[in-house]
Amino acid sequence: MIKAWIPLLIAAFLALVARHVAATSVTMIVPAHENSCLYALAEPKQKVAFYFAVQSGGAFDIDYLVSDPEFNVVLSGEKDRQGDFVFVAQHKGEYSFCFSNGMSTFAEKTIDVEISVEAEHLSRAKIPAAKPSPGAKAVTPNTADLEESMFRVSTQLANYAHSQRAYRLRENRNFATVRSTESRVWSFALFETFLIVAMSVLQVFAVRTFFKARGPGAGARGFL
Repeated sequence: MIKAWIPLLIAAFLALVARHVAATSVTMIVPAHENSCLYALAEPKQKVAFYFAVQSGGAFDIDYLVSDPEFNVVLSGEKDRQGDFVFVAQHKGEYSFCFSNGMSTFAEKTIDVEISVEAEHLSRAKIPAAKPSPGAKAVTPNTADLEESMFRVSTQLANYAHSQRAYRLRENRNFATVRSTESRVWSFALFETFLIVAMSVLQVFAVRTFFKARGPGAGARGFL
């Protein structure tokens, strides 16, 4: 009897996920002086969630522009490290999510992007009924509670994934700060070593010049 419920659980979960949201998550590289875009289809009154975070490259900033099918600007920003937005689609068609790395001279940017389009308007998938074993009584499952549980699980998993992305972003930025600090400390140490050697040579040269200018008998003549 338990085995008969396994296909039902899988079908319910897939139907729930397909009904509520259609999501796209990618990691893209934007070269210097280049633009890169992603696209998503949306219907009027649908909620569209847009998240991005710069994982590496330069100062961890990027320009972004979100446009609707009528080429109206929905969202825009300059030199932002990350963003998390939700807006309601007003027009039917293809929405563009573009990133510009025009401010960078040579550094390419690695960006994590997630675009989610709410899909509650879609027809609900039919969940197949579990086939009872021979001789067992037919049981009508209550899929409402099961669907609600699946939805809570999917929401928690999405929150965990979002937290993991935030931790990864923080780790990359902290590591970049450590590498930058290490490079500066190394450069300062080299400069300090060069300065000490230069001062030593200058002092030796000054002392030798001082004694050469006075001559070998200059001290004795000074007392006469």
